[in-house]
Amino acid sequence: MAREKEQTSGKIELKRELGLFSAVNIILAVMIGSGIFVSPTSALERSGSVGFCLIVWISCGVLSLLGALAFAELSTVVPRSGAEYAYFIEAFGPLHPYAGQIPAFTCSWIYVMLLRPAEVAVIMLTFAEYSIQPFSGYFDNLCGDSMATLKKLLAIMGLAVITYINLISVKLYVKVQNVFTMCKILACIVVISGGIWWLGTGHVELLKDPFHGTTTSAGNIALAFYSGLWAYDGWTSAAIVTEEVQKPEINILRSTLIAVPVITVLYVSMNLMYMAALTSSEMVSAPAVAVLWAERVLPSWMGFVIPLGVVLSTFGCALSIQFSVSRLCFVAGREGHIPRVFSYVHIEKMTPAPAVIFQGMLSLLCLLLGDIIALIEFASFLMWVFYGFAMTSLIIMRRTKPNASRPYAVPIVIPWLVLGISIFLAVLPIIYEPSTKYLFALAFVLCGIVLYHIYVYKKTRSILLAKLTYFIQSLCLVVAPDERED
Repeated sequence: MAREKEQTSGKIELKRELGLFSAVNIILAVMIGSGIFVSPTSALERSGSVGFCLIVWISCGVLSLLGALAFAELSTVVPRSGAEYAYFIEAFGPLHPYAGQIPAFTCSWIYVMLLRPAEVAVIMLTFAEYSIQPFSGYFDNLCGDSMATLKKLLAIMGLAVITYINLISVKLYVKVQNVFTMCKILACIVVISGGIWWLGTGHVELLKDPFHGTTTSAGNIALAFYSGLWAYDGWTSAAIVTEEVQKPEINILRSTLIAVPVITVLYVSMNLMYMAALTSSEMVSAPAVAVLWAERVLPSWMGFVIPLGVVLSTFGCALSIQFSVSRLCFVAGREGHIPRVFSYVHIEKMTPAPAVIFQGMLSLLCLLLGDIIALIEFASFLMWVFYGFAMTSLIIMRRTKPNASRPYAVPIVIPWLVLGISIFLAVLPIIYEPSTKYLFALAFVLCGIVLYHIYVYKKTRSILLAKLTYFIQSLCLVVAPDERED
């Protein structure tokens, strides 16, 4: 009881629980999902050869590092959680009282309401798929619909667990995240070690002519880079939780310089090991590349390693994505871009409980909807629009905030380069793979702007929202940051 009184008598706010090790791990956790184990083949299919594919993976790692370094500078100029959302407010907000807030609102609208909850749902379905795989023999009598229901139930249970972890304690999240991240890196090392053994025993025939078949199509080259950069996405993760990182002016930069090169080495090495044991056609047609690779390279008693690696990767990835987006939800609530109750903090746990529960409910809704891959596809290209706006924010604030604290500053050519890449990657899928889904994305953005005009700019009040806020406060035991318990 004494501890509880001491905790509630202090300042009610999010606490800085993430040290350098945890900041590194949150980047690793989000960047390493199931893709590197299940389907890292798009870049190979588009590039046409082993050698050029490896060049693409290396180049994408370097470009991701440049973008992450730019975000690290932005996190010192705008030392608030939310990453690009917070940067948009600082850079564009003063330019115009109406239009200046729209980029930030649209960013929170896309990420909080659609993209991140859908990603968590998809990742948890993959978690369920590979959790069941070792026990598939026990479910032979189940029909397709029953198996699908079982997987969905397991995904919902996993979602409940990650929501509970993020709700109950940041310290618990840190401990679980650190353990799972180390385990998934160990799974990557198993693949690399097995590949080195495979090469050491003389299996080098698939690498003898590494550039044979290299594509000359500008479209395929562009799409190969698009696939590679998509796989590296997640390098903004530490910047999203700036307010919970200890010494963020130092540790966000350091975590970036550690995590992104580690990911690059792992991705390039794992792809090399896959391509040393499997032909291009085998990799493209395999439902899970790492599983097929393990059947060929690893001894049979190690067959559990890859499914276990996918389970660990997906659980840790979903856990960290939900942790990050709940902080974006928290910041957006604090700015009044979504109901302010989502910026409230639990009086004892010091977690943004309403934001965490809200994200859990949205992910659950996505799980129940069914085909949610399309939801991610029609909105994901907008991420590169936001990255481009973030680089524009850095360029603007070099002029508008010349005296702001900058422990370090990237060469100005870097944000211009990443801006160019962002424009290229945002426009690329529309040109080469035109689809009506981009019209749906535009419609979703326009709906968000309508809501912004009514509830944010015009400040329309709702009696129902006031009652809902009171209900959530009472149910979740939350108050606005800096308020004290009566």
